[in-house]
Amino acid sequence: MATAHQNPKLTMKFYLRSPDGNSPIPEIRSSLTGGNRVNRGLSLLPHLPSVQIHFSSSLVLAAFMAGLLVSSSFAGAIVGAPAPFDKGGVKIALVSYLSQGDYFEAYEAGVARQAKALGVDLHIFQGKQDAALQREQIEQAISLGVQGLIVSHGQPESLKDVVQKAVDAGIKVVAKDVDLGNPKVPLISQNDHEIARQVLNQALKDNGKNFAAGYVFVAGFRPLELRGEIWAEIKKENPGITEKAVWGAVDSNTATTVASQTAAVLRAHPEIKVVFAPYDEFARGVKLGAVEAGVADKIKVYSADVSTSDIQDIREDGSPWVATSATNPAVVGEVSLRAVALMIAGQDPGKVIEVNPVLITQEELNKNNIKTIADLDAKLPGFGHSDQATVSWIAGVGKSK
Repeated sequence: MATAHQNPKLTMKFYLRSPDGNSPIPEIRSSLTGGNRVNRGLSLLPHLPSVQIHFSSSLVLAAFMAGLLVSSSFAGAIVGAPAPFDKGGVKIALVSYLSQGDYFEAYEAGVARQAKALGVDLHIFQGKQDAALQREQIEQAISLGVQGLIVSHGQPESLKDVVQKAVDAGIKVVAKDVDLGNPKVPLISQNDHEIARQVLNQALKDNGKNFAAGYVFVAGFRPLELRGEIWAEIKKENPGITEKAVWGAVDSNTATTVASQTAAVLRAHPEIKVVFAPYDEFARGVKLGAVEAGVADKIKVYSADVSTSDIQDIREDGSPWVATSATNPAVVGEVSLRAVALMIAGQDPGKVIEVNPVLITQEELNKNNIKTIADLDAKLPGFGHSDQATVSWIAGVGKSK
């Protein structure tokens, strides 16, 4: 397989908007590492021998208006690749609606790793759950002259016209977990129906077909909507399942907010024995709330997504979090970058590109002493790699670390 002749030196520029243009370094460090979390964002990137960090002036900060922008530049071309990758210098932007939480940070890291492998100049605009800001960031990406754009999550109605503007400008666009209804914009996703089906079948196996349930849900997010469709099917097929309460939130502190909601719900409905929380930040919140309410030993939590910190939470003594179904988010990020790269090269990645999940149980994690995503990769074949959107000229990035 042909490989890129690349300069190993990575240059990263961080732009953090603040009222006075003088954000402290600890705040910037927190944005990248997620505080004390183990499996956070750019920590998944391979070690590089030289890193330069430049903090912009307040004038540059005002010009970007974009929360946090990460730009990584790699020189060099890919031998034998189609244009423009045979010359190098391809510019791609990732614009996210959601960036906080292990899943989204690992996803961004996967995009960055694949960009490195392809010699791409990557610009990451991190989301703050702000639809207007996401529109501004897409406008900024267009102004930067990018050739490709990855739009990760968001509100379809606020995105359709500005994404069409990018398409009209000749920019190749893929959408991650947001259906824009645009035939020129392929959809990248996990198989969310299968994620829900796997973990809910495990819930039936563990608890039978008669139990009181709680459901954590927020409308407006395609993965949650799709997983909710399977939850509705399971309830219809098993009338002995009684849904006692629905709650949830997606904000800058999702797990903490859901924890407070959960504690109140479980105190009001002590009969709840099973909680379907189809997002790992939801599940983390339910676990915390169950502990606060003193009922962690009386419920079982079933979720979606996985990270190293999730594994630690699931394996914790007395944890009610007993199963999840997930893809490797870094792998989904790699697939996203490859898909838009194929489009830039004039090749068709397909209209819908799905990455299939695997079921992960507390019992299996304990039995195999799995502690990290790297352990999952080593012990669950297929978890750390996907052949989706892959052709011979694309340099692979290998296993997720």
